[in-house]
Amino acid sequence: MAALEALEAWHWLVLGLVLLGLEALGTGGFLLGAAAAGLMLSLLLWIWPEMAWSAQLILFALATVIFTVIYWRGFRRVNQRTEQPGLNDRAAQLVGRQVVLEQDLLAGEGKIQIGDTLWRVRCERPLAAGTRVRVVASEGMRLVIEASEPGQQGALS
Repeated sequence: MAALEALEAWHWLVLGLVLLGLEALGTGGFLLGAAAAGLMLSLLLWIWPEMAWSAQLILFALATVIFTVIYWRGFRRVNQRTEQPGLNDRAAQLVGRQVVLEQDLLAGEGKIQIGDTLWRVRCERPLAAGTRVRVVASEGMRLVIEASEPGQQGALS
């Protein structure tokens, strides 16, 4: 209890800076709210040094939650913007690509080889081997394909 009663502004400043340092190691924003709360509390204690330790802890907890929610709601979207949204999504990068089926796709599902990878695929109807298909979408790691030309031969009867 004596340690809590002796909390001063510089304690909160050090805590805030340590949390910022830990955030720099790559926690993905989880410690930013707590670091901001520690720095804010340091400033408040320089203005009002007689604040009770219980009030300090309550303010720290509330400010941590508030700052964390502000970060996750607002700034996180800005940090995730990119000029290449499909950079790490291999399936999305294949949308628009055309290939020729090497095997029949029965029941509208199967696998096709694109490059060095065997991909699971789904299509609206069964297709015969030799049909030229185009990747129209991706669903996770499954590709959605359709015949390149609507009237093209190659559908299984």
